[in-house]
Amino acid sequence: MPYLLNLAYLFLLLVLSPWLAYKALTTGRYRRGWAAKLLGLVAHPLSVDDGRPVAWFHGVSVGEIHLLRSLVARFRERFPGWHCVISTTTDTGHDEAIKAFPDLAVIDWPLDFTWAVKTALGLLRPSLVVLAEGEIWPNFVWAAKRQGVKIAVVNGRMSPRSAARYARLRWLVRGLFSQLDLVAAQTDEYRSHFEALGAPHVVTTGNVKYDGVQTDRDNPRTRAMAELFGIEPGEVIWVAGSTQEPEERICLAIYAKARRLFPALRLIIVPRHRERFDEVATLLQASNVPFVRRSELQAPPSFHAVILGDTMGELSAIWGLADIAFVGGSLDGKRGGQNMIEPAAYGAAVLFGPHTWNFKDTVANLLAHQGAIRVADSNDLEAEILRLLGFANRRCELGEAAKRFVASQQGATAWTLDCLSRILAPEAERRAA
Repeated sequence: MPYLLNLAYLFLLLVLSPWLAYKALTTGRYRRGWAAKLLGLVAHPLSVDDGRPVAWFHGVSVGEIHLLRSLVARFRERFPGWHCVISTTTDTGHDEAIKAFPDLAVIDWPLDFTWAVKTALGLLRPSLVVLAEGEIWPNFVWAAKRQGVKIAVVNGRMSPRSAARYARLRWLVRGLFSQLDLVAAQTDEYRSHFEALGAPHVVTTGNVKYDGVQTDRDNPRTRAMAELFGIEPGEVIWVAGSTQEPEERICLAIYAKARRLFPALRLIIVPRHRERFDEVATLLQASNVPFVRRSELQAPPSFHAVILGDTMGELSAIWGLADIAFVGGSLDGKRGGQNMIEPAAYGAAVLFGPHTWNFKDTVANLLAHQGAIRVADSNDLEAEILRLLGFANRRCELGEAAKRFVASQQGATAWTLDCLSRILAPEAERRAA
């Protein structure tokens, strides 16, 4: 089976190579780390020969790296004798990991070829691999288990769509999921999906993302953003974050109407993907709306401007400016929504579209606690934005309800660490002996 997978991966890589080359040339993506990814030659500044065990934490991209921040910090407090290594798959995730974990080794996740994963595992020799949310690759899992490595999925999630796809291959994937030593699932529904696929040790711990969020709008990063953007008292700030095409176009059209009625309205747009920053800047230019790019802003703008957030890793701080927060990836039915926990934790009035299956449980709870508004389409979004602009009390009620809900959900990190401690107990006893 591993060698059949190698052939399948090679075929897929060959088919995708023209597209990868095009993206590398036009967007700058997929240029870095190919030696580490293809050959498993992970570069790391730590010594794995000093007798200390190694815990390898993996997050695919920026969102998973953010959720690992609180978990890794607490892990290091509880297990001070361990080395910790962070890996990620994407360039943006790698850059964010370096900022989030400045004193830890940050490496590239190897592609799932047998030679790459064996080499990477041999160089790091981890005792524990922690996978954020569910990045499960067969060759890596099988190679790790042959070396006696404990494998845990934390903050595990599996949408009904993914569960249905796996179910069609249940005869094939049961052997893979049975190798996992722990799945700490976000919800009971996700737990049932993992159990149905053969994972033997699954517990519901809640969502770690609730623990890692900032709730204080006066935090240094948000305060610095407010000063740089020139936000004045009395202005109402609408942040449209993690947006995808055509959501920027929709938000700009609504803003043009709303600004005539509410001159104090400011709009900050933060596209989800870096490669779309120039595209959205062109859209703003064509709309004749005064705007500035965050990447070019050295001092507060001298005019009332839309802010284009064209930097990575700053949306968390920008959400702290929002009176109204539209969470993107939720209007067109292709992406399944983005993380609405951060703006909710700040107490913003949160809105999102109808397509939020990536955050099904969070959405259901926010709506049940009257801490968010789900809009059906662009017309509904316009109506709700205008209503919230006209009724400040309604904005405050939504925000306070959202903030209370987030506070009530915290504690998943501690529970997850307790579960990790239990699977590491035999390792600790062996080393003590």
